[in-house]
Amino acid sequence: MVRKHFVVTLGEDGRAREHRLKSWLRAHPEEIPPGLDPHNNGSTSHMLRNGLRKMGWIMEETATKVLLFRPGVEESLDIEEYLGPQDDVGSDAENSEDEEEGLGFQLEEQLRDFLANNLDRVAVDGRRLRLFQDETGRSGIEYPTAVGWIDILAVDTDGAYYVFELKRAQSPDSAIGQVARYMGWVKQTIAGGRPVNGVIVAKTISEKLRFARTVVPNIFLFEYQVSFTVNQAHDIAFE
Repeated sequence: MVRKHFVVTLGEDGRAREHRLKSWLRAHPEEIPPGLDPHNNGSTSHMLRNGLRKMGWIMEETATKVLLFRPGVEESLDIEEYLGPQDDVGSDAENSEDEEEGLGFQLEEQLRDFLANNLDRVAVDGRRLRLFQDETGRSGIEYPTAVGWIDILAVDTDGAYYVFELKRAQSPDSAIGQVARYMGWVKQTIAGGRPVNGVIVAKTISEKLRFARTVVPNIFLFEYQVSFTVNQAHDIAFE
């Protein structure tokens, strides 16, 4: 399992909140470790977390997450209580992230950014989409909810909502439950009675997922393709 990296902050109400590491650093450039870059094709999560640790940040690991706490947060938050009981964290998860961080996770971010910037070219059930933007001005890219982060939240011209879940490789049938959870949150909190749809985008859609989708027809499945070419460019052109 690849463990995601999160920054833990305390809100004004004293409650702890988790934010995806790279997204949080992009929103708070003053916290970026010197010489590192949290943007696409920049520093990996491992490099960023090591830089933060050198700046005094506290790092804790669970079986599914790597959590980073700002210096001094332990004065207001019992970190051990926040983490709860933990099983032993093996090295397999760490190794898998080392192997996949450079290509897989970067590719997922690039896929997300490409789709977000080209939503007007993506037709879902014949409808054109645009990024959702809430009343605070926050866009639908990595949209935070009480049940997790929505990769992309979009709307169509009629105001219907589309919840995108992106998978860098083959998407398991459990992705149906994941996107349905986000759809439920949107329906209950911001949809205002308008339709809510799900969109799963993966490199490969499994047969199990296709069967699962037959009973949830408002979830749409897409496969993506990446084209990569290398062209010789050393010849000098003379006019």
